[in-house]
Amino acid sequence: MQKVLIITYYWPPAGGPGVQRWLKFVKYLRDFNIEPIIYTPENPNYPLIDETFLDEVPKGIKIYKKPIFEPYGFARIFSKNKTKKISAGIINSKNQSVLEKLMLWVRGNMFIPDARKFWIKPSVAFLTNIIEQEGIRTVITTGPPHSIHLIGLELKKSSKVRWITDFRDPWTSIGYHKKLKLTVSSQAKHKRLEQLVLNEADKIIVTSNTTKQEFSKITNKPIMVITNGFDTDGTSSAVLDVDFTVSHIGSLLSGRNPINLWKAISELIHEIPDFKKHFKLQLAGVISSDVLESIYFFGLQPYTELLGYISHEEALQYQRKSQVLLLIEIDSEETQGIIPGKVFEYMAAKRPILGVGPGKWEVGSLISESNTGRTYDYQQSNELKNSLLEWFQDYKKNQLSLPFAKVEQYHRRELTKKLSKYLAWE
Repeated sequence: MQKVLIITYYWPPAGGPGVQRWLKFVKYLRDFNIEPIIYTPENPNYPLIDETFLDEVPKGIKIYKKPIFEPYGFARIFSKNKTKKISAGIINSKNQSVLEKLMLWVRGNMFIPDARKFWIKPSVAFLTNIIEQEGIRTVITTGPPHSIHLIGLELKKSSKVRWITDFRDPWTSIGYHKKLKLTVSSQAKHKRLEQLVLNEADKIIVTSNTTKQEFSKITNKPIMVITNGFDTDGTSSAVLDVDFTVSHIGSLLSGRNPINLWKAISELIHEIPDFKKHFKLQLAGVISSDVLESIYFFGLQPYTELLGYISHEEALQYQRKSQVLLLIEIDSEETQGIIPGKVFEYMAAKRPILGVGPGKWEVGSLISESNTGRTYDYQQSNELKNSLLEWFQDYKKNQLSLPFAKVEQYHRRELTKKLSKYLAWE
């Protein structure tokens, strides 16, 4: 059985989407004659915790840990709330305090590629012995944080292992990168590190075709697209909500704020008494203050239910029982290739997906090809309104469903099968 060392910052009990990708791969790798060995921090600073993920870690998996030093611990002395939000990628560009601006500048320019950089050197020294002890020939690093890739870079040099990088998100082209107040020299350093990793890795994995095209301009190394997916068995069901619930499951960060959607909903509430009677907007996760302000500006506060952070199992339940699932991405060229992990669980729930994102959003083709909903850009107000009205009318007739959804290829086991073939070496 082939042994593979997986180096990841996010591992249970971490919550959120970042942990799920490799937790699910690890769950199925043994089915394909691959034995995963995990390396993760002993004392990480996770912005979200979900203890339920601990139950999904396969029995007998070897997990090595080593302490990590993170400057976020010191930053909490000044502002615990702001530190937690920056760590989670929630950067509100409006009304920033002097402290917040300073924290962003320090985060962007003093800690390159990120604040977990201090884990690189001790990890390389520790893992060099583990690789020899376990007889490991293949190492996989997954980021962000992209400092994890620099551990793989050093291990390839010192231990002569085969090294695969997995990019759950892009590096220098990701949306929040521009908000870190980077100096010209800091931007150049990020670019150099990105190029170094992409050209020194033996193979590369990305989650979207857009990222593959972007990276193909930087490196000639093999690049495989393996999307995220879902892990439900398809037999679980939930009783649909009595109300016409439109639910967004997951954090709504600053910038994911489709004004025309809120406007369209407000118009339907004022124009159609029955819609007003049955409509409910459910939001689960961290919601940015500017998004809430916009929702309330259009008079939607009485119809909005804030669920706060919910466990992954609870998220799956809300997805299955909601009438419509809302998917929102930031409206920018940089986010065209961003495919949120939850889109695949949305697909598996087989409830209509209403997507709002940038033009040429890659998610649009996924949803269209799988017959699981519709996507629009931020300017398509009438189209958003018409789709909601059409689905509301189907809801009133108890006919709101997706009879022709095609989602099987996105099951986590099928994706792990694809990964196992990519891990084979000539």
